[in-house]
Amino acid sequence: MIVVAETRIEVELTPNALRVLEKRYLRRDENGEIIETSDEMFRRVAKAIASIETSYDLKTDVIQIAEEFYQAMANLEFLPNSPTLLNAGLENGQLASCFVLPVEDSIESTFDTLKHTAIIHKNGGGTGFNFSKIRPKLDKAGGRQGVASGPVGLIDVIATAADYIRQGGVRRGCNSVVLNVDHPDILEFIKAKNDPDALTNFYISVAVTDDFMARVKARADYPLVNPRNKQVVGTLNAYDVFELIVDQAWRTGDPGFIFLDRINRDNPTPELGNIDMITGCGEQAMLPYESCPLGSINLSRMIQFNDGASAIDYAKLGRTVELGVRFLDDVIDASAYPADIIEQATKRTRRIGLGVMGFADMLFQMSIPYSSEAAETTAMEIMGFIQKHAYEASIRLGTKRGSFPAFRGSVFDLPGASPMRNAARTTVAPTGTLSIIAGCSCGIEPLFSVAFVRHMLDGERLLDVNAHFETAVRRSGQWNAGLLQRLVRCNHLHEQADVPESIRRVFVTAHQVPPEWHIRIQSAFQENVDAAVSKTVNFPNRATRDDIARVFFMAHEHGLKGITIYRDASRELQPQCTGQLGLDLVDRYFEKNP
Repeated sequence: MIVVAETRIEVELTPNALRVLEKRYLRRDENGEIIETSDEMFRRVAKAIASIETSYDLKTDVIQIAEEFYQAMANLEFLPNSPTLLNAGLENGQLASCFVLPVEDSIESTFDTLKHTAIIHKNGGGTGFNFSKIRPKLDKAGGRQGVASGPVGLIDVIATAADYIRQGGVRRGCNSVVLNVDHPDILEFIKAKNDPDALTNFYISVAVTDDFMARVKARADYPLVNPRNKQVVGTLNAYDVFELIVDQAWRTGDPGFIFLDRINRDNPTPELGNIDMITGCGEQAMLPYESCPLGSINLSRMIQFNDGASAIDYAKLGRTVELGVRFLDDVIDASAYPADIIEQATKRTRRIGLGVMGFADMLFQMSIPYSSEAAETTAMEIMGFIQKHAYEASIRLGTKRGSFPAFRGSVFDLPGASPMRNAARTTVAPTGTLSIIAGCSCGIEPLFSVAFVRHMLDGERLLDVNAHFETAVRRSGQWNAGLLQRLVRCNHLHEQADVPESIRRVFVTAHQVPPEWHIRIQSAFQENVDAAVSKTVNFPNRATRDDIARVFFMAHEHGLKGITIYRDASRELQPQCTGQLGLDLVDRYFEKNP
């Protein structure tokens, strides 16, 4: 027997990454003691996913494939979604993070959905729903008039259940619920998060059509339809409804929009039905009962330096895309599922979601400001490259393993067409926790701040200082505790005159990015993404309702599939913040990093 030695990599984890892994990801024994290192976690995941390979080819060198998977993760070049890190190689084995569950207009369907939701959350996944089939509040039910609870009442039921369940034992369940704009309860839905303490684990979005947006501009009325009997039960003025959504988003950050016609123009399997559900953070729009494994390429690790000049390492990126597609396709088969119907729907289309994180860090390394045409061009080019190579990788897998079962009748089913393994391949997820592990910026977001405090759900606070910023300022000779304290207090790098202008110009943070540039960058990625792009348009607290309305219109005009906004401090507790609370962390940081 030939034994291949396993290569051990010294994983370059930041203190914050280590802390998150210890709190949330590494295995523990029955006494709660950690029994796994980060290296062992990556090795466990790599072996579990690579083991699937022999089901397609008995001659596959599983040890070599596992080594490639391990090195990509240990080098923080590619990471799969949290459930895969948590559960691969373990007994429960649910590996996807994104699920959508249909809800029909019956008690039986409601509680079947509730059961599936509980299992999904228990094992680390998030769920998306569309409640537009639920009869309106006070409608007829059980032969009696005026007793139906309506969609908002159902949100309360699922929210209460989700509050008792932490995803994979590490966080509360993440949910997204959509209501079509023509539902009779739409006004109540729009205002569902008026109470800042209500539905804190739910993102809510209003689903609109191109026709609705045209009626907004024309200030025309539109019909409300009771889903129970399809009868028109009233009308509303589209502009008034739009204004209410704008006002509520200005106040609380919710609801956002999803654009149904735009989503379905990219539906790869239209014969299976229209898509009207999105996942917890909006990165995946899927058919009923589908799930999707996600994985993200760390763009900050895709840079090469020659004589001080930086450029994108496209050869390395191409290899990482190939690996990511293969890894995620294996995840579909390696995963356990909370119900047979979910497994069947998932394997019917074999959707995967390969995306990116660390985009802002990539721009920093290339000295490109986020709000610039150079950043927009970079976004277009890099996602176009990933899209092309993911498409080709899926064809190669399809040639070896067969096309996804719903290939016939799909958009790929053309005369002389190549096999296609995955109905959809790319997405951009928020990567909140993954980006902490990878030590990079979230998804395609600009930095919230070059130095800020993260509020963890258990009350712990972590100081986050961008490594590229710290390196640049140290080189300039201006690095000191006073600067860091000022940044943690106010987040106004552009006002720090002691920082060289060349640094302030490049290290643009979220609130200094004009809203239209948030849209332009999201649009540049969306143009080359199969699914959707999870992104938030950040506004300063002083932003007006007109500012938000303009961005909602821009999102539709630029062909986005969804849009979420957040006005700073419109919620009392933010996961990222600046202020006096972080100053003690600054002192400790400088003790370790003088």
